Amino acid sequence: MALTHFDAQGAAHMVDVSDKAITDRIAVAETWIRMLPETLDIITEGRAKKGDVMGVARLAGIMGAKRTSDLIPLCHPLPISKVAIDLEADPTLPGIRITATVKTTGQTGVEMEALTAASTCALTVFDMAKAVDKAMEIGGLRVVLKDGGKSGRFEAS
Repeated sequence: MALTHFDAQGAAHMVDVSDKAITDRIAVAETWIRMLPETLDIITEGRAKKGDVMGVARLAGIMGAKRTSDLIPLCHPLPISKVAIDLEADPTLPGIRITATVKTTGQTGVEMEALTAASTCALTVFDMAKAVDKAMEIGGLRVVLKDGGKSGRFEAS
């Protein structure tokens, strides 16, 4: 297997996808943000001074997916057809589990958009709650599903 973002001379380049088939593509990424139980209570009870933490984080995740090609240098700008962000309070973490689903019909996948959506969402939770919990931790960022295109389906175990 070779890295696709380098040419024969080793220089970075954007992969040419013009000969690839246009197919339905989907990617799902997940991450979590761990925090003090008290911080989770503030968020879930709507007591954060900056407002609706999970609502704002959801919007940030959607915006992150749409701006992925502006952030990741060799990422293709894509016509995204769907971004869905699910935030689930998990008292056993304690914290919030985040799942981002991105869909498109195109010549390349949306894994980077799903990863960017999930991480932007988690970073927004951190930003909105850092006044009460500076020790929050973000982790577990990964693609759990990718489907469409020549390489087919991938599901994380």
